[in-house]
Amino acid sequence: MIIETTAATAKNPPEQFAGDVWVDVIAAPHQPDQRMTVATVRFAPGARTAWHSHARGQYLRVTQGIARFGHRDGTVIEVHPGQTLYTPPGEDHWHAAAPGCFMEHIAMLEAGDDPATTTTWKEHITDDDYAGTTVDQREEGR
Repeated sequence: MIIETTAATAKNPPEQFAGDVWVDVIAAPHQPDQRMTVATVRFAPGARTAWHSHARGQYLRVTQGIARFGHRDGTVIEVHPGQTLYTPPGEDHWHAAAPGCFMEHIAMLEAGDDPATTTTWKEHITDDDYAGTTVDQREEGR
């Protein structure tokens, strides 16, 4: 057993994020056959990712604030602390903090067969994408 070395908080790159977003890696693979990465990601109000997908899907557990997750059909799902959102492999999506509040989530994903294909980054979302048609998962009973 080992206690993991704490890495410095990193600011995510503007090519893939709009606004201020920071990441703290919690766990990363040590051995070639390990795939899981876990990180805490913090978004300033209104900050967002670009469109992207993951080879093996992704789990996002909201721990603070209100998260917004967008789908290509224009639906925006609001997720609250204690809720976990799953995006299936290959599904285009984005995540963001709701306007007016910081948001934090724990991101959990497995590397693709080729680690370079774990996340496929695409274009930045538009203000219309961010506004979308909002669905509050608490009201949906999920």
